Amino acid sequence: MSSTENVIQRGKLLVHIAENGHSFELDCDEDTLVESVQQYLESLSGIRLNDQLILYLDLKLEPQQPLSAYKLPSDDREVFLFNRAKMRTNSTPPSPEEPEVAENYHPDPPPPSSSHDPHPLDEASDPALKALPSYERQFRYHYQLGDAIYRCTLMKYEASERISRKHRVQEKALEIARGNLDHFYKMILQNYTDFVRCYSQQQRTHSNLLVNFGRDLERLRSIKLLPVLQSGDRKCLLDFVKEDNLRKMVDDCSNSHRQFESKVGEFKQEFGELKRSTECLFSSKASILGRDLERTVKEHQHHINEQKSIMQALSKDVGLVKKLVDDCLTSQLSNSLRPHDAVSALGPMYEGHDKSYIPKMQACERAISNLLTFCKNKKSEMNTFVHKYMQKIAYIQYTIKEIRNKFSLFTEALKRQNDQFDHLKVIRGIGPAYRACLAEIVRRKSSMKLYMGMAGHLAEKLASKREIEIRRREEFLKVHSSYIPRDILASMGLYDTPNTCDVNIAPFDGNLLDIDVSDIDRFAPEHLVGLSFKKGVEETSESGNDFIEASELVEIAGTSKIEVENAKLKAELASTIALLCSFSPEIEFESLDDSKVGDLLKNATEKTAEALRLKDEHEKHLLSMLKTKHLQCESYEKRIKELEQRLSDQYTLEVKLNKDESTGKTGDSKSEIFSPMDEASYGSNTHLDSSMPDEKDEKEAMVASSSGDYMPEKSFPAKGDSGGGGDVVELQSLVAEKTNEVNEMEIKLREAVDEIARLGNELEISRNLLDESQMNCAHLENCLHEAREEAQTHLCAADRKASEYTALRASAVKVRTLFERLKTCVSSAGVAGFADSLRALAQSLATCANENSDDGVAEFRECVRVLAEKVGVLTRQRAELIDRYTKAEASHEELTKELNEKKELVNTLYVKLQSEKQVNKEKISFSRLELHEIAAFVLNNVSGHYEAINRNSAHSHYFLSSESVALFADHLPNRPTYIVGQIVHIEKQIVKSSPGRPTGLNPYGLPGGVGCEYFVVTVAMLPDTTIRSPTAAS
Repeated sequence: MSSTENVIQRGKLLVHIAENGHSFELDCDEDTLVESVQQYLESLSGIRLNDQLILYLDLKLEPQQPLSAYKLPSDDREVFLFNRAKMRTNSTPPSPEEPEVAENYHPDPPPPSSSHDPHPLDEASDPALKALPSYERQFRYHYQLGDAIYRCTLMKYEASERISRKHRVQEKALEIARGNLDHFYKMILQNYTDFVRCYSQQQRTHSNLLVNFGRDLERLRSIKLLPVLQSGDRKCLLDFVKEDNLRKMVDDCSNSHRQFESKVGEFKQEFGELKRSTECLFSSKASILGRDLERTVKEHQHHINEQKSIMQALSKDVGLVKKLVDDCLTSQLSNSLRPHDAVSALGPMYEGHDKSYIPKMQACERAISNLLTFCKNKKSEMNTFVHKYMQKIAYIQYTIKEIRNKFSLFTEALKRQNDQFDHLKVIRGIGPAYRACLAEIVRRKSSMKLYMGMAGHLAEKLASKREIEIRRREEFLKVHSSYIPRDILASMGLYDTPNTCDVNIAPFDGNLLDIDVSDIDRFAPEHLVGLSFKKGVEETSESGNDFIEASELVEIAGTSKIEVENAKLKAELASTIALLCSFSPEIEFESLDDSKVGDLLKNATEKTAEALRLKDEHEKHLLSMLKTKHLQCESYEKRIKELEQRLSDQYTLEVKLNKDESTGKTGDSKSEIFSPMDEASYGSNTHLDSSMPDEKDEKEAMVASSSGDYMPEKSFPAKGDSGGGGDVVELQSLVAEKTNEVNEMEIKLREAVDEIARLGNELEISRNLLDESQMNCAHLENCLHEAREEAQTHLCAADRKASEYTALRASAVKVRTLFERLKTCVSSAGVAGFADSLRALAQSLATCANENSDDGVAEFRECVRVLAEKVGVLTRQRAELIDRYTKAEASHEELTKELNEKKELVNTLYVKLQSEKQVNKEKISFSRLELHEIAAFVLNNVSGHYEAINRNSAHSHYFLSSESVALFADHLPNRPTYIVGQIVHIEKQIVKSSPGRPTGLNPYGLPGGVGCEYFVVTVAMLPDTTIRSPTAAS
C-alpha cells in the first residue's frame, strides 16, 4: 500500500498514522463530522473506531464535532492518528518493516546472439565489417543491462526516501504526543506545587502548636488576672479554657497530624516517581535517528547521479556504433575512417563498458541495496521505539489521572486538619486578646477625656458666639429705638435674644477598669503573652485615629495643651498595642518569598527611618518645651522674690514713717528712702517675664502709684527751714492721708499674696506636668531604643544583601570581561585568525587558572578550550575541503572539454534518435502503457471486457473503454476477439467502498477489492492494420 493516497477533492485533510508513518489525504469539507473521518480511516488503516485517537496540535478531535470546530481542513495543517490498542501494556509489538519493492519489475536482458538478431554485415567477407554488428549488439546489451540496473536502483532509492518520510512522520507524531502529555503534566505539576506550599505552611503551624503546647499552657498559667476580674474558679488566663479537654484535643490532633504526614509522604513519593518517569520520557528523543537517516539517504544521492552519467555515456556509445554500422551499410564512410580503424576504436570502448561502466553500475546498485536494508532496520527500530514510547505515555497519563483524583481528597483532608486545629489555636489567642482588651481600656479612657474636652470647648465657643450676637442686637436697638416706638419693635420681634446652648453629655464608660498604660505591661507582659514583632506594621488603625487627629489643635477649657497631647499619645499607644495583638501569630517570614521578604525589609527600613526621624523631632520638641517651661518657672520665682522684697521695703517704709511722725524728720527720710525705691521699681519692671503681660501691667501700675504718691514730698522745705504751726497741721493731714493709702496698700498686698498663692499652685501643676512629661519622654526613649535595635537588625540584613550583591556583581564583571575577550576573538578577521585567537585565549585562561578559583570562570575556560580544539579541527577540515575543491575544479575542466567534444556527436545522433523513436512508436507495448503507444486488448469471455496484454498483469490492470469498444465493434456483426489501437488517453481509477455493496464499486471484478488500482484506456484506430510484433530485445 502506498504511503500517500492522492484523491481529487475540494478540501484535503492530511492524516498521518503514528504507528507506521503512513499518510492519507481525505476528501472532506468543514461540515464533515470527525466520526465520518474516523469511519473512513478505519477502512484505510484497519484501526477500529473505538481505538482511534486523533490529535491536532494539543487538541483532541471529538467524534461529535465537525472539522470546522478545529479550523480544518486546511492545506498547511495535519492531524495524527494514534492506535489506543497499541498503547496498552499487553499489546503485541510491531512486525519488522517490509517496504514494497518489485525486485523483478526490470529483469536483466538476455545476452546478445547473432541467431536471434541477424544483421546484413554478419555475412560480410571483411572481418572488420563482420565485427561491427557484434559490437553493436554488445553495446546495445550493455545499455539495456545498465538501464535495468538503473531502474532497479532508482526504485530502491525511492523506497528508501519513502521510509525516511515515514520516519519523519513518526517523529512529528511523537512530538504531538509529547506536547499533549506536557500540557497535562504542567497542569498537574502546578496543582502539586500549590498543594505542597499550602501543606508546608499548615504543617509548620500545626507542628509549632503541638511542640509548644506545654509552654503555652505554662505561659497562660503564669499570667494572673486583675484582682477585680478574679473569682473563685478564675485566677489566671488558663482558667478561661478547660485544660483536660485541651490535652485530649492535643492527643487527637497529634495522631491525626502524624497520619496525614505519612499519607502526604506517600503521595510525594508517588508524584516523585511520576516526575522522574516523565522527565526520563521527555529526555528520550528519536530526532537524532531521523536526522541520521535523512543525512544517509541524501549522501547516497551521488550514486544515482553517477548511474545517470554512465547511462548517458552508454547511450552515446550505442549511437556511435549504430552510426558506424549504418554508414558501412550505406557505404558512406569517409576516406580517413576505414572499418579497421572503427573496430580498433570500438575495442577500448568495449573494454570500458565491460570493466568500468557495468561494474560501477552494479556497485551503485549494491550500495543502494545496503541503504534500503539500513532504512528497513532503522524503520523497524523506529516502530519499536514508537510502540514503547506510546505505552509509556499511556501509563503516565493514567498515573496523572489517578493523582488528579487524589488532589480532591488531600484538599479536603487539609480543610479537616485546619478545622481540627482551629480549636487548638484558641490557646494562642487568649494572651494577645487579653492584652488587647487592656489596651482598649486605656484607649477608651483617653478618648473619653478628649471627647469630653472637645464638648466643653464647643460649649465655650457657642457661648462666645451668643455674647457677640447679644451685643450686636443691643447696639442695633440703641441706635434705632429713638426713632421707632418700643411696642412696634416688640411687635416686630426685635427684642428677642438667643437662648443659651447647654452641651450635656450623658456619662459613659463608667465601668472601665482604672488602669493606665504602664499597667498593660504589668498585668499582660509582652514576653509572657508570646507576641512576635517580626512583622512590620503595614497600616495603622485609621478608624481609631480619626478622632484623635481631629483633637490635635483643640484647646480644652481647664486643661493645658500638654495634657491634651499626653491623652492623645496614650490613645495612640494603646491603639497600636491593640492592633499588634490582633495580628495572627502564624504569619512568619519563612512563609514569604524572597522577593516579598526583600520588599518587606525595604518598607520596614524606610518606615523605621521615618519613625526614628519623627521620634527625634518629637524629642527635640519636648526638650524645647521643657526648657521653655523651666525658664518660665525661673522667671516666676524671680518675680515672686522681687515682689516679696518690695513688700518688705514698703512695710519698713511705713514703720519709719510712723517713727518720723513722732520725731518730725519726715521729709528728709522720705526723700532718701523713696528715691532708691523708685529705682528698684523701675529696675524690677525691666526684669519681668514677657510671657505674663497681665500680671506685669498690674504690678507696674501698683509700684507707679506708690512711687507717684511719694514724689511730691521732694518739694517739702529742707531740714533747716522754719515752717511754724501751719506746717505741722499740714504735715498731720498729709500723714493721715498717707495712712489711708497705706491701708489701701495693705489691701493690695493681701491681693498680691493671694496672687502669689495662685501662682504657686500653677507652679505645682506645672511641676506635675513636667514630671509626667519626663515619664513620657522616658517611655518614648525606650520605644526609640527598641526601634533602633530593630532598625539595626534590618540594617544588618541589608548589609548582608549588599555584600551578596557585591559578590554577584564582581562575578558578573568577570564573566563580562571574559565575554568581551571572546567577542574580540570572534570579531578577528579570517578563519585562521579566529582559530589562533581562540587558542591564544584558551592558553591565557589556562595560565591564570591558579589565580582565580571561580567555578564559573573555570567552566568558561573549559568551554573555550573545547571550542578552540573544535575550531582547529574545523580549520583543518576546511583546508582539506579547499584542496579537494581545487582537484574537483581541475577534473571539472577536463570533463567540460570532453563534453564539448561530445556535443558534436550528440548533434549527429539526434536525427537517428528521432527515427528510432518513430520506429518504436509502431511497436506494440507489453509492459507499462504510455500515451501514443500501440496496445493490444483481448476479449475476456467471462466478464465480457477487453483486457490489455501486459507482462505485469498481476500488478497493473488495463481495460479498454466502452467508447473504444463501440468504435471497433459497431460495424461488425460479432465482437472481435482482440483489438489493436493507438493509446490516446489513460484514466487511473480506484475501487471505492459503497454502503450497499460489501465489495464496493468494482465493475471489472478485480480480486483486490476496495483500494485496488486499475486503468481505463481509450485507443484510436490505426491507419494500417498490419502490425509488426516487437522482438524479444525490445
